[in-house]
Amino acid sequence: MHKYILFFFGILFLSTQNIQAQKEVIEYQNWYDHNKIHFGYYVGINQNNFKISYNIPNTFVEVAPTVGFNVGIIGGLKLHKNITLRFEPGLTSNTKKLYFHNIATKKDSVRDIGGTYLHLPLLLKLNTNRLGNMRPYLIGGIAYDYNFSSNQDNPDGNANGEFRMQKSNLMYEIGLGVDFYMSYFVFSPSIRGVFAINNELKYDDDPNSQWTAPIDFLGTRGVFIKLSFH
Repeated sequence: MHKYILFFFGILFLSTQNIQAQKEVIEYQNWYDHNKIHFGYYVGINQNNFKISYNIPNTFVEVAPTVGFNVGIIGGLKLHKNITLRFEPGLTSNTKKLYFHNIATKKDSVRDIGGTYLHLPLLLKLNTNRLGNMRPYLIGGIAYDYNFSSNQDNPDGNANGEFRMQKSNLMYEIGLGVDFYMSYFVFSPSIRGVFAINNELKYDDDPNSQWTAPIDFLGTRGVFIKLSFH
């Protein structure tokens, strides 16, 4: 995921250098900053990991995440010239493998975790004043995630090969980005961090389960790169 983060900052650097090199800046999309309400959409990539804490010392679960995708729409309500309330509903998808090093049997020590989420963040976007055709911002807030792949209602647990998670989860989201005012639209790349507030693990019915009993907390830690268009 580090190469995607470097790619994101590379885009910002090159775009900034291009703007600074212009002798005469023609400001595009002047109407955009005066609209009370605006809409857009986004596409992007993500990589979700887990933060895990344990009830039993020396228990270790290794997480192997993959890169997934995210797509959604944007609605914005301007509260102040530099503050916008944003609602960015979308779908995110990714997969992970969990390796339980406390379990000797190879078949039982690996669990595949699929994840397709309805992601519903409510965010505050804090812009600087406009600098030519760019406008940096910070963004943050809370989000509700519905996990379509949670397996929560499955009566079988890990003893039958089924790893279960909670359907409904709360997250907080923080990030930074830049609005670039182009000839025909506003392009807004951003990088976000997403962090679970609640424990997402659905415990096995067996209180001594070797998969879930040692775990005190399992929660998403994710990085999103979003490319937004308005």
